[in-house]
Amino acid sequence: MSKLCTADEAVNHINSNQRVFVHGGAATPLALIQALLGEASRLRNVELIHLHTSGDAEYARPEYERSFRVANLFVGDNMRRQLDGDRIDYLPCFLSEIPALFRSGRRALDIALVQVSPPDKRGYCSLGVSVDVARAAVDSAKVVIAQVNAHMPRVHGDGFVHIDELDWLIEHDEPLPESSPAPPTEEEKAIGHHAAQLIEDGATLQMGIGAVPDAVLAALKSHRHLGVHTEMWSDGLLPLLECGAVDNSLKKVHPGRTISGFVVGTRRLYDFIDDNPSVAQYDIGYVNRVNVINRNPKVTAINSAIEIDLTGQVCADSIGHRVISGVGGQMDFIRGAMTSEGGKPIIALTSRTAKGIPRIVPTLRAGAGVVTTRAHVQFIITENGAVDLYGKTLNERAQLLISIAHPNDQEALEKAWYEARG
Repeated sequence: MSKLCTADEAVNHINSNQRVFVHGGAATPLALIQALLGEASRLRNVELIHLHTSGDAEYARPEYERSFRVANLFVGDNMRRQLDGDRIDYLPCFLSEIPALFRSGRRALDIALVQVSPPDKRGYCSLGVSVDVARAAVDSAKVVIAQVNAHMPRVHGDGFVHIDELDWLIEHDEPLPESSPAPPTEEEKAIGHHAAQLIEDGATLQMGIGAVPDAVLAALKSHRHLGVHTEMWSDGLLPLLECGAVDNSLKKVHPGRTISGFVVGTRRLYDFIDDNPSVAQYDIGYVNRVNVINRNPKVTAINSAIEIDLTGQVCADSIGHRVISGVGGQMDFIRGAMTSEGGKPIIALTSRTAKGIPRIVPTLRAGAGVVTTRAHVQFIITENGAVDLYGKTLNERAQLLISIAHPNDQEALEKAWYEARG
């Protein structure tokens, strides 16, 4: 029997009370999701589990409350307003541990909806731009349904899936979703400058997507022999690869290759990684494993935060009780950098939000999640400078953090810290 079918026929294999993995990021299988919405009247209590996805995520709307519920492994901007802690919920888990969550059966998958490249002459498709947790989903789901898209790049690594591993296929070609951050502000450029002073030649970098990571990368063009081992990357890295600042020559793990779990960016990035032997993507349980990360030299992990209190506690996934992102791989790489020879874990953030709200605060908001503990935190950077909290007492930390807070917040922070000490 042919595996090739229509989208409607493919999703007809999904039944009520099943758990369905949805491929995330730029690999979100939008045609399959649209077909799934057409089955809503037939389905009841189907759990969709995924990292951040592209598109409108219509299945989270109230009109589908009887049909679908969502377990977010990372809350994207298309989910934040829908998150109610009940039908649309958040599942906190280190990114490195999600593959084991699937493979162990502790969050068993009935169905996996993925998007892949067309098969090559030997029958192998590629998970393309997002291998991350999708590799484990394909390996552990009882039924795998794939959207085959000619626009999906073929990426080296362990994201290859033989057509025999796919139970049902639909052919639907469409350009992948693209994402490009806004140009950095002057404050973000200053953060990039301060970070560049800490990053040494020969360092192995981990960074994310957004204006702050891009500002850091833009300040590194004069560096040499940088390497990349990161959970994800975007277009901001391309200039460093093209000018030779990143050559991956000093890495101990996959020397000569840029390693990640997924990418999100523009078509230029997707074309760059397509069948490029200098780029490889792997299962995130491997990429984010601490004892893999720390084998590389001078691992410099650059992550961000929503707010930091004066003892060094880092909230990176919520505004108070309201979850807006996820734990992700921040702690995976903080620990990896801490235990790498010459490594530097960095938290970089502007001292205030765009609305003028302080981000260095006396205490975290009620309900805020501590993603990086004060025992793990080391370097903190704002536009006002960089400080190292490692080996510092609580009082020493507070004074250092106050020194890089917004100038208009420093007096209030000094007073709050004095009062907190009784």
